[in-house]
Amino acid sequence: MSGKPEAPEMQPRTLPTSLVDAGVRPLAGVRVLDCATFIAAPTCATLLGEFGAELIKVEHPGSGDPLRRFGTPSPRADSSYCWLSEARNRTSITLDLSRPEGAALFRRLAAVSDVICENFRPGTLERWGLGWEQLRAVNPDLVLLRVTGYGQTGPYRDRPGFARIAHAVGGLSQLAGMPGEIPVTPGSTSLGDYLAGLYAAVGVLVALIHRRRGGGGQVVDIGLYEAVLRVLDELAPAYIHAGVVRDREGAGTRNACPHGHFPTRDERWVAIACTTDKMFARLATAMDRPQLADATAFGPQTVRLAARETVDRLVAAWTGSLDLEEVMRRCLAAEVPVGPLNSIVDIVNDPQVAARGNLVGITDADVGTCVIPDVIPRLSATPGRIDRIGPALGSGNARVFRDLLGLSADEVDELRVRGVL
Repeated sequence: MSGKPEAPEMQPRTLPTSLVDAGVRPLAGVRVLDCATFIAAPTCATLLGEFGAELIKVEHPGSGDPLRRFGTPSPRADSSYCWLSEARNRTSITLDLSRPEGAALFRRLAAVSDVICENFRPGTLERWGLGWEQLRAVNPDLVLLRVTGYGQTGPYRDRPGFARIAHAVGGLSQLAGMPGEIPVTPGSTSLGDYLAGLYAAVGVLVALIHRRRGGGGQVVDIGLYEAVLRVLDELAPAYIHAGVVRDREGAGTRNACPHGHFPTRDERWVAIACTTDKMFARLATAMDRPQLADATAFGPQTVRLAARETVDRLVAAWTGSLDLEEVMRRCLAAEVPVGPLNSIVDIVNDPQVAARGNLVGITDADVGTCVIPDVIPRLSATPGRIDRIGPALGSGNARVFRDLLGLSADEVDELRVRGVL
């Protein structure tokens, strides 16, 4: 193979004119190139794919997305269960974007795509000849999603970032844990990644609507820490305007009482949330101590907040005298907001989860039936769906490079031997 591949004479794809064709999901006709790794930007692609977008996962030859090796190994040699779930609905291709031939092929793919999701350090795509100006030159209608630790601008733009760092910098970790003890990451999850992915999906969808109205393509720029900061309710205005500095508050919250986690006799835990005086009155009734909600006792929220430790001890003593099932029964009968602290064992066996179909089994030739979280949100007229779990590395090379870009079988083989694919 010699020379640089020429860009194909193909028009950029556009959103379908009707979003409610029978049997067609709303984003059918949208093609997404996902060249990001791990979770944040790929979560955006996943959401689009569940509602009909075509997802082409661009991975580095040989190693692929590091998410393949993150978490519990699955029966497929190159995939963890995390990959099988989070890389759903994709076609995997391999392409070395750092090599000129790889970058040239990527530009050809960009010319016939609608969205690119990437999370390289700022300046990386530009170094490979794949920056916004180069991509916009081949496709003026392209939407480029860029997710990094700190965004594309600012003094921290070049710093590496992961969800745990975003939780710290964005202010969440400082709030999590018991007062005076070590700050924690809630659940030790990649929450910041998923939050960024959700905001990214909103940004991409808005950009696609703007494009459909004739506005052309644009860049969607998100820093992981920004997504975390955005969900911390009154944290910023309460400090700036009232001087309030929130800190670790344990299982409770400074704004409501009782509002936390309480033990039960059978060594379980229950969450109770009384955010209003009326809700506390209901809880007092469930406890067979309605007098606790009198105006001269703990009825007013301001009084309960001032006596938080006393109120929490009273509730904990009551829940601790009963098994979880009985606490739930009494609270629900009194219409008190209550719920058990579920482990994944509880969730898998929960009738609500079953009734809503929150977990779905997807059959795969290599893995068998793989149970993963189903699609949300749930749309009545145009629901999303999962067609397949995360693919094997490079399993879509032939279809994409030969059928979409028109390379011959010999050209694909040569590129593979040379490590471009």
